[in-house]
Amino acid sequence: MELLSTWMMDILYTWRNQVSAINLPTSRVCELRRDMLPLRRLPPLSFPLPRGPTPRRLFATAASASATAASPLPWPGLHAWRRAPPSDLRTWGPHGPCASPDAADEPGSEEASAGSSLAEMGALVLFTADPLAKARLTHAAFSRWVAGLPVGMAGAPDHPARPDKPIVVDMLCSPTSSVTLLSRSLRHFIERVQGRSLTLLSLSSLRHFIERVQGHSPVADALVTQKEITTHKQMGVPLNAYMLHMLAHVELNAIDLAWDTVVRFSPLRDTLGDGFFADFARVADDESRHFRWYSQRLAELGFSYGDMPVHNLLWRECAKSSNDVSARLAVIPLVQEARGLDAGPRLVQKLLGFGDHRSADIVTKVAQEELAHVSVGLHWFLKVCQMMGRVPDATFRDLIKEHDVVLKGPFNYPARDEAGIPREWYQEKFKHETPSKLSEDVA
Repeated sequence: MELLSTWMMDILYTWRNQVSAINLPTSRVCELRRDMLPLRRLPPLSFPLPRGPTPRRLFATAASASATAASPLPWPGLHAWRRAPPSDLRTWGPHGPCASPDAADEPGSEEASAGSSLAEMGALVLFTADPLAKARLTHAAFSRWVAGLPVGMAGAPDHPARPDKPIVVDMLCSPTSSVTLLSRSLRHFIERVQGRSLTLLSLSSLRHFIERVQGHSPVADALVTQKEITTHKQMGVPLNAYMLHMLAHVELNAIDLAWDTVVRFSPLRDTLGDGFFADFARVADDESRHFRWYSQRLAELGFSYGDMPVHNLLWRECAKSSNDVSARLAVIPLVQEARGLDAGPRLVQKLLGFGDHRSADIVTKVAQEELAHVSVGLHWFLKVCQMMGRVPDATFRDLIKEHDVVLKGPFNYPARDEAGIPREWYQEKFKHETPSKLSEDVA
């Protein structure tokens, strides 16, 4: 009986707090109390019910439990990816990746020894225009890092060096004027600081707005959309060569994006730790290998990187996040690289439909390896949010809104789930449309 009484008291304890939250009249409370006690053998209560935690505390506890249940799950292969030695499988052989037999693919002694730190070598990569030299330097830099090179510190250029070709088409996801973008930046900053103290994120928003104002006139930029990029039919080139050229361009940008993250945020080494820079140097090395595979396959088809015009969408997205590490992680790995997970299977099917199984095998392998890049981006985004005391899902939504990033479906849910990105982060915000052109699929 004593145990039963204790159990009933626990029920009444919780019930009273729920009643307090809805402010029922006292008479109604008494009626409900009688209804809650069907066991008449219990002695009547001769003392007031204890007041438990306030409804706000109860709601906060429930929200916290829900957030814990929905917390992202890490990709199981992340630990093995981090422990793997630098890969020398930089050539695509008859049956898949293999070591390169060409000594020209290896960096020279001066290239391999240039720079006294990882950040300095990363800066050297960013200042290197030749794509194949950029890929060679990247592999040398990561190999030296694994051998014990320190992180160091260096300055990143505003834009990485590029060769004379290909022609770069200036573009945005949608035809948006400078005035609209500037007004959005200011509006988001005001929304972030109203009724609260300034935070690192809100200060970043203000800095982002000021940088957009500087050097801009209130005249719409002359930009083209993805749908206005020249197609392979208009250029008179085979579909597979067109696809491989665009994918090679994506990988070349990905090399620079990873190194820019290492170099630009090297002053934050004491805060972020060496692991942050190790991960993104490894990402850069992976991307350099992918670029080599695509370049090799292009050469087998009689083309080379630079033969076709390309867009600058990826670097424009990178520039948006140049002063905010949380924005960089949200915009690049969790949006741009995640699009690679979505597009990979569709691109493979296009190549198989064209009859190019060799190119399809390369795209399949690259898409599999991109899983690690999305996962490591998520890992560090969660870490940075924890350092800043921010809720990850709300922060992600704030950042993509602030930086005018469009989430476009359809999504490859199994791959995104494996990478660990919670569906509620992107499912409710995406643009409901299927890519109508190949340029939209590989962007």
